[in-house]
Amino acid sequence: MVTSSCAFCYSDKLCKSENGHCMVDCPTCTQEALAEEARVRYADGENHLFFLNSLRQVSASHIIDENGKPTPCKTRAEEIIDFCKRMNYKKVGLAFCAAFDKQANCFAQMLLDNGFDVVSIICKVGGIEKEDVGLEMESKVIPQRREITCNPIEQAMILNEANTEFNIMLGLCVGHDSLFLKTSNAMCTVLAVKDRVNNHDPLKAFE
Repeated sequence: MVTSSCAFCYSDKLCKSENGHCMVDCPTCTQEALAEEARVRYADGENHLFFLNSLRQVSASHIIDENGKPTPCKTRAEEIIDFCKRMNYKKVGLAFCAAFDKQANCFAQMLLDNGFDVVSIICKVGGIEKEDVGLEMESKVIPQRREITCNPIEQAMILNEANTEFNIMLGLCVGHDSLFLKTSNAMCTVLAVKDRVNNHDPLKAFE
């Protein structure tokens, strides 16, 4: 059985340094067969170009400062646009939450300005009421109010029908994002995630 406790490993991890340390269930030390299978998959077809361009994107998103250290120089939005250009995508999908209307408009315009055909789809597409999918009245945010459910499966289906080459998620709810990823035919990335308490920056919870 494969196990792994990387989150609790030493600061000088063996996977990052040949002189580092490892825990007893370190997959770098114990899962050579899986590592080899991963290498084979990286060399296979679409994975190869996609992975190489993702590595190139990491390098292109840094500049080397006067001390020889890499410094980030691109935002997430800029990186996504650059990556789409590297992959020579023509048509991209944008699946966004209704609470991110303004940001979706701005990013869709950025994509258009960079020459992409954009298919954007809001989470409330279809106008399905929560009761219609079997949700109990008391489980709504405000039980007495008419509430429209998010519809991530249809979001993905519409982008599938449009034959988008790459899909970008913006602010989809926890669980809804999972259903979107499961349904999407195209590879996906995330522009931003939803965190209602921390202004959509989940890492603030760990400060």
